[in-house]
Parts: sequence; structure tokens; C-alpha cells
Amino acid sequence: MASVRREIHIECTPEQAWELVGDPGRLHEWFPINDCKVEGSKRWIYLASGGVFEEDIVTQDNVNHRFEYSIVNNPIWKDHLGSVDVVPDGHGHCIVVYGTRGKPDVLALVTVGAADEGLRTAKKILEEKYSGHNKKAQG
Repeated sequence: MASVRREIHIECTPEQAWELVGDPGRLHEWFPINDCKVEGSKRWIYLASGGVFEEDIVTQDNVNHRFEYSIVNNPIWKDHLGSVDVVPDGHGHCIVVYGTRGKPDVLALVTVGAADEGLRTAKKILEEKYSGHNKKAQG
């Protein structure tokens, strides 16, 4: 079973980052998918290719800033678990960590590219909203 993890430092507070990356209904705003729909503890991901992934929301911990989901009812993905964590960096900002594991190994490895793109997009959105405004005010 393959397991991958990516992380990125973002110049905003953990709470500010969590508003975006911890909201399961906002995934399409930062991760490279077309759209998503959330109903209770279920989420559906809509890909540009027309594919749809059904997911179970496993954990949504708004105190510890941890989100976990599992792709289910999928003929390809087996034993999948994905996660997003927002951790303080000790200096008022945060690190957003995206991880996934599953079978077959190649799918977890393909996810790395999407995770990298998603984390870069989240960083851009959040820093433009929070850090960029502060830099303009200081400059």
C-alpha cells in the first residue's frame, strides 16, 4: 500500500487556513477538481474527466484541525484514507499537511501531483487574503 504526504507553509493563522482547507464543501476552491457536494457524512468529488468519487467523511475535528476521508464504492481505489491537517508553526502561521494512502500504489502516487497543486493554490488564496493585505498595509 502506497502512502504519500505533502506539506506547505502558509503565512496565515491555523484558524484562517482551517476555514478553507477544513471545510469539506470548499475542496473545489483549492484542490484540482471541478466541484464537490457534501450531504451529512458523505462527499462526492467531480473530476474534469467526468469521473465521480464517493467519499465517507471519517473525521472532521475542528479543534485539532484534522480532516479525514475515505474513497468508497470505487472499483479502482481500495483501502483508501486521505487526510488534511493544519498545524501551528510556532510563529503565528501554519503548515498544511495533505496525506493519502491506498491501493493500488500507482493511484496514491498520482495523487501527489494533485496534492502539490492543491496546496500551492491554498497557499496563494490564503496568503493573498491574509498575509498580502498585511504586507500592503505595511509597505
